[in-house]
Amino acid sequence: LPPCAGTCYQQAKQVLHVAVPDRLQGRERETGILRQFLREHVLGRRPGSLYVSGAPGTGKTACLSRVLLDCKDELARSKTVVLNCMALGSPHSVFPALAQHLGLRVATGRELIRSLEKHLTAQGPMVLVVLDELDQLESKGQDVLYTLFEWPQLPSSRLVLVGLANALDLTDRSLARLGAHLASSPQLLHFPPYTKEQLTRILQERLRQVAGDPVLDSTALQFCARKVSAVSGDARKALNVCRRAVEVVELEVRGQTLLKPLPGGEL
Repeated sequence: LPPCAGTCYQQAKQVLHVAVPDRLQGRERETGILRQFLREHVLGRRPGSLYVSGAPGTGKTACLSRVLLDCKDELARSKTVVLNCMALGSPHSVFPALAQHLGLRVATGRELIRSLEKHLTAQGPMVLVVLDELDQLESKGQDVLYTLFEWPQLPSSRLVLVGLANALDLTDRSLARLGAHLASSPQLLHFPPYTKEQLTRILQERLRQVAGDPVLDSTALQFCARKVSAVSGDARKALNVCRRAVEVVELEVRGQTLLKPLPGGEL
């Protein structure tokens, strides 16, 4: 890592932060499937569901967030609700949260379920519901998950449901009953761990935004990518490792600058 003006270190740390970039390296196929699903179901007014699986840091939420941003104008006539299930107090808390976002009176128990079903089968714009960390809704008997995934199959339903979770087998393990009815079984999309080559391209793409000489040597990026891909394939870990490396060298360079003798031999 070469010495450079303080601003280049700041820029490098900024671009290495976990955020949704304009273009997601190595996830072109998955992004295309997500975009096509939303266009076919939301714009095509076809209720349905999609289950997105993949280990942490494989780009599930980032890809969907990118697609939602890119398709913002296309989806303007529909209602979009995005919930992180990790923030809910219990699996059943998803129902009052949905009711609140849809502008419904928050009731309790079966009354609330009936109110939501009535709303989602009445005439109106399509409703896109995105549930991140979906595995947080697993409950005894899986009644919460079954209720949610059966809603798109109701007569006159206008619900398009997208669930994201880490587990590859959540639908087989927790929603086996849906599999018996092909019409109600959600479409599946799996995000595999990032490869060494994909992680290298992600890091290079981010750091290319920093002006001047390369802040991190290409050999160091490949070493980081190889180590992270061998353990988890988690892009967030690769970004964090590189950001920490920049912070360490920035401190060393700053320390050397402070100790540098002044002209005339004065300290």
